Amino acid sequence: MDQPKVVMVTGASSGFGNLTARALAEAGHIVYAGMRATADRNAPAVAALTEFAKDRGVRITAVEMDVQKQESVDAAVDHVMTEHERIDVLVHNAGHMVLGPAEAFTPDQLAEVYDINVLSTQRVNRTVLPIMRHRRQGLLVWVGSSSTRGGHPPFLAPYFAAKAAMDALAESYAAELIKFGIETTLVIPGAYPSGTNHFAHAGTPADTGRAAEYDDLYGRLRDTMAETLSDIFPAGREVGEVADEIVRVIGLPHGERPFRTHIDPSRDGSEVVSIMYDRIRAEFFRRTGLDELLTPHAGF
Repeated sequence: MDQPKVVMVTGASSGFGNLTARALAEAGHIVYAGMRATADRNAPAVAALTEFAKDRGVRITAVEMDVQKQESVDAAVDHVMTEHERIDVLVHNAGHMVLGPAEAFTPDQLAEVYDINVLSTQRVNRTVLPIMRHRRQGLLVWVGSSSTRGGHPPFLAPYFAAKAAMDALAESYAAELIKFGIETTLVIPGAYPSGTNHFAHAGTPADTGRAAEYDDLYGRLRDTMAETLSDIFPAGREVGEVADEIVRVIGLPHGERPFRTHIDPSRDGSEVVSIMYDRIRAEFFRRTGLDELLTPHAGF
């Protein structure tokens, strides 16, 4: 391969992020797996990555990075810059799911979900983008959700709303960064009922009394959500294919990376809608004289 890229992955203690960090390292890249609580709660994840690097002879390092704290983000980026003086690729993966009736979540809880899934990307961008803009090259990979435009079940509203907001933010960033040679790819996974900790670690409503008022009519439907998604999930598909797609995208030459790519075994319709949606976006840019913001400029 060409010169290995220095890649930072957020939310890499488990799930998509951890699998992606490992797959990128095995592909020959220099990977920094961002995660919080590296000295306590996620110490086992750090140890596992250290052992993985030793066994496979790859370059992957866990780095303390709490995406909800600007000082932690800044310190993580400073660490990478001290060792390599560049960050070529940033993978926005950090996120958190909640499960329950939308009405039962307090406004503060919605703000917390929004902070983890959306504001976190702004914190990391404000630290990493000056580096990329100065070098006139880079790639942002945003791990979204097919729920933004596909069919999606109830009882996940705060998470879905946050993912939709992140998608919109990513689109605007794409146009504002492309003239700096910085590309954007949105990777859109479908609902994987196993292989991640989304459902196992999902948050619940703080207003338990309000949530209980939904039990009689909706309790079973809510409690069997993961099972319902499993029933339509095709056999033989694994969550690791999301990581494989991210590796593929990063490995493509500048100018050939897709703006959006879907990995959705359950085929919830998101890809179909997104094809038309992205076409309309491109046509609007052309009609308003912004078509130069659709074509990648010099990069790597």
